[in-house]
Amino acid sequence: MLHVKNLNAYYGPIQVLKNCSIHVDQGEIVSIIGANGAGKTTLLLSISGLIDSIKGEITFFERSILGLPPNKIVQTGIAHCPEGRQLFSPLTVEENLLLGAYSRKNSSEEEIKKDLEWIYHLFPRLKERSKQIAGTLSGGEQQMLAIGRALMAKPKLLLLDEPSLGLAPKLVETILKTIVELNKNGMTILLVEQNAQKALEIAHRAYVLETGRITLQGKASDLAEDSEIKRAYLGKDYKELSER
Repeated sequence: MLHVKNLNAYYGPIQVLKNCSIHVDQGEIVSIIGANGAGKTTLLLSISGLIDSIKGEITFFERSILGLPPNKIVQTGIAHCPEGRQLFSPLTVEENLLLGAYSRKNSSEEEIKKDLEWIYHLFPRLKERSKQIAGTLSGGEQQMLAIGRALMAKPKLLLLDEPSLGLAPKLVETILKTIVELNKNGMTILLVEQNAQKALEIAHRAYVLETGRITLQGKASDLAEDSEIKRAYLGKDYKELSER
């Protein structure tokens, strides 16, 4: 489905990604874990066409998307829910969701309305807040809205960047359960998540990104048991926490 091969990305003279290669198969949840500054967000931004200075190969359903503008990449079937949510704060919840469908030029008003109702079913809180200004929502509600807005593009592949960041543990569980539910219903997901333990629990496969390079990859369950992964990303109390 998605293949990234030997990707190099730069911010000015600084190289952030170094010969980075990953793939995502249809129907998977694939997690990217790594320390802050490892290049995880840069990888997603590169796939979405939001970084100009990149070299390598990015193909989606065997079609090269390297160099395409972001709006064209969305039209191929990739939607990006960015770190920090980046909502249109002065607009209402419903206006934000409808903007997520902006690229769907061939969809009827009825189809978009149906998908809007699906988002409201997925996140009932958003239906309750549909006329509320997005900037006044709680952090958890804003994250639901950011995911909902991305889903309104009707993607084949959903890129999620730090969806649990800054949320209370109960809301983290809600967001992660929603991700699993979406995947069970056919959504393919590439997930960057600072909570490595939770990311490995819900993913099929995972990659470890360190200073711009992929250093480990494999089944998420295998990586969760790797002693170096436990030490570096899951913490010394991982085993005790996972047995509670």
